[in-house]
Amino acid sequence: MNNIIYINKTVKYFNKNLNIEGDKSLSIRWALLASQATGKSTAKNILKSEDVLDTLRCLKKLGVKIRLNKNNCLIHGLGVNGYKYRENITLNAGNSGTLGRLILGLLIHSKKNIKIIGDKSLSKRDFSRVINPLKKFGANFISKNGKLPIIIKGTNKPRSIKYFENKGSAQCKTAVMLASINTNGTTLIKAKKSRNHSELMFKYLKLPIKVTTKKNYDLIKLDGKKKINSFNYKIPSDISSCAFFIVLTALSKNSKLTLKNVNVNPSRVGVLKILNMMGVKITLKNIKYNKGEKIADLFVRGAKNLKPINCPPELNSSAIDEFLVIFLIAAKANGISYFKKLSELNQKESPRLKWGSKILNLMGVKTVTTKNSIKVYGNPNLVVNKKIVVRNYLKDHRVFMTSVVAALTFGGKWSIYDKDSIKTSFPSFLKLINKIKQK
Repeated sequence: MNNIIYINKTVKYFNKNLNIEGDKSLSIRWALLASQATGKSTAKNILKSEDVLDTLRCLKKLGVKIRLNKNNCLIHGLGVNGYKYRENITLNAGNSGTLGRLILGLLIHSKKNIKIIGDKSLSKRDFSRVINPLKKFGANFISKNGKLPIIIKGTNKPRSIKYFENKGSAQCKTAVMLASINTNGTTLIKAKKSRNHSELMFKYLKLPIKVTTKKNYDLIKLDGKKKINSFNYKIPSDISSCAFFIVLTALSKNSKLTLKNVNVNPSRVGVLKILNMMGVKITLKNIKYNKGEKIADLFVRGAKNLKPINCPPELNSSAIDEFLVIFLIAAKANGISYFKKLSELNQKESPRLKWGSKILNLMGVKTVTTKNSIKVYGNPNLVVNKKIVVRNYLKDHRVFMTSVVAALTFGGKWSIYDKDSIKTSFPSFLKLINKIKQK
């Protein structure tokens, strides 16, 4: 029973400043690249979520020395292809698709069989999308239906490849980029638009990468066999985590919120663009750049007149982790909102498109859902006055946090199971929620 949260009161007016934990995508990418660098690398504000801690545990099993304390993480890099490959290594990626897919790109040189496993949710997700291109490098895989567990054994003579990434998956793109680091020749990637943290990190590290930007895709050219210098990083706040508090503020009348040092990389701000189109006022202040990443303070006000949206599909990839909470704005909008080409949502920790619809239906909101789209019939006067139970959602952290925001803004008596799910990406979520509630 301790893993359930009960909410029966809406949040009152608030005016707060918050510091959100470090960006998960950047935390994992920094750790993986630091492990391949030569020398000591340090990160400040690294996210101490289960996904990141699982990353550090896997790297330790590969011989990487790591020291993690309250404020910093220190990694003693082993150099490119410097991992210590022992017999019968099993790496547990936990719930992290980012870790599970990206680390495969660094293991294509393994001289031993390495087994990758994950939790129940991750074991249902598609890994064939990354296995198939990595096979072209020469790595060997054993997997049933492209799912975990996976056994990988690398090759002594990896070959550069040409790869078309057509799903808008930054994970697949990055896995191939990481594999190219220690591969002779030039690897060419044509990638549908997705978050570009890896490209920016490669550029900062002066790795031989060239990116040509087209309207609907990017052309990425990488030359391999290059040394990586150690590097320090102050990791900005995660915009995906911030999104829950942005929506909480927007749905709370007369409230104000400032979020400090947020990563507002243009490939990640689809949520800001969508919410702005729906009438949520978000102002960027104190804009600066760090290692190629754009960072700003976000100022948010409670919204008065929320508008429906026919959401442009070209914004999907830059908001893919935020749609569940965006749907809550649609529930309060004055009209019908339409979101399409969202099949990728069902490739996440849970079938999120289905869960987004289910949460709204429990609240009394009408939806029409297909395999890749949802229509949300908004009601500006929506108030929930009944008991709602949210459970059996594969412990998807974003389902949990979306339910908490809904309970705090729409009313009702909520029982939300598996609160420990937030350890995956946002361990301080409930602590910050309590800070918002305090006067």
